[in-house]
Amino acid sequence: MHIGPHAIEPRVVLAPMAGVTDKPFRMLCKQLGAGLCVSEMTTSDPRFWKTAKSRHRMDHAGEPDPISVQIAGTVPAVMAEAAKHNVDHGAQIIDINMGCPAKKVCNAWAGSALMRDEALVAEILRAVVSAVDVPVTLKIRTGWAADRKNALAIARIAQDSGIAALAIHGRTRDQHYTGLAEYDTIAEVKSALRIPVLANGDIDSPAKAAFVLRHTGADAVMIGRAAQGRPWIFREVAHYLATGETLPEPGVAEVRDILLGHLEGLHAFYGEESGVRIARKHLGWYAKDRPENAAFRGVVNRATCAEEQLRLTRDYFDALAAGEAWDAARAA
Repeated sequence: MHIGPHAIEPRVVLAPMAGVTDKPFRMLCKQLGAGLCVSEMTTSDPRFWKTAKSRHRMDHAGEPDPISVQIAGTVPAVMAEAAKHNVDHGAQIIDINMGCPAKKVCNAWAGSALMRDEALVAEILRAVVSAVDVPVTLKIRTGWAADRKNALAIARIAQDSGIAALAIHGRTRDQHYTGLAEYDTIAEVKSALRIPVLANGDIDSPAKAAFVLRHTGADAVMIGRAAQGRPWIFREVAHYLATGETLPEPGVAEVRDILLGHLEGLHAFYGEESGVRIARKHLGWYAKDRPENAAFRGVVNRATCAEEQLRLTRDYFDALAAGEAWDAARAA
């Protein structure tokens, strides 16, 4: 699959997730097999570009190509300027967010709320595509509500506007992340378009990825929540799609090393205080479903410095690797 001049190989893409797909996580997922990693949503409002949060979101130094940056907003001219700003700061693909179901985003008529106004969608897409000389992609849902599934109409507008690839989450906005994703709408859209289509929603295993590709005819799969605490899912899916074989799950020692590297990346990127705080949610995801995880999280989340957070994490996974019980009281 290609997005403009960029070959996306393997056909497994990290979905943009606010507060999750920051540079340390994108670089980790790329190392572990993702063919493309899309940044967390960045605001199109220039008043906020100089905040610490925006500076971190627009930092792509050292990031492997291609660099895809997602922007969100509602005003065509402002979105166009945001696209140019991000290209000037390293973006090689601009992704437009029309899929986020969050209330605070939709209340501002951004994200998936835009799917209610097809004329405005066309204006935004044309403005952004005209503003930059890099490929522009679009992420949408199947519609605003079950009785208003207009993904096909939006997809045709996107293709006519010069959008280079389209990602579709198989839920409507009012579903948020509840229920099950459906893939029939994605298949319908794919059959009607010439541009690449990425299928997203509930893809949590290599077998599910292969099923979704067969069912929809999509050009690639996009994985979001299933990568939280399991970034090696990308190499597992890529290997299965290439060979039909299932890779073994990583051993505890490898998980420990991946996690420690991730924590160190967060500490370096955000600084110690913020890095330790931001790392806590990732620790919860990595430890989920592991023995004594609640006790571990209770102790490690009280760590206030990088050294302590790393020591507690190393001790916990070392105990798991050795088949020993982890002593929360002694660790604390």
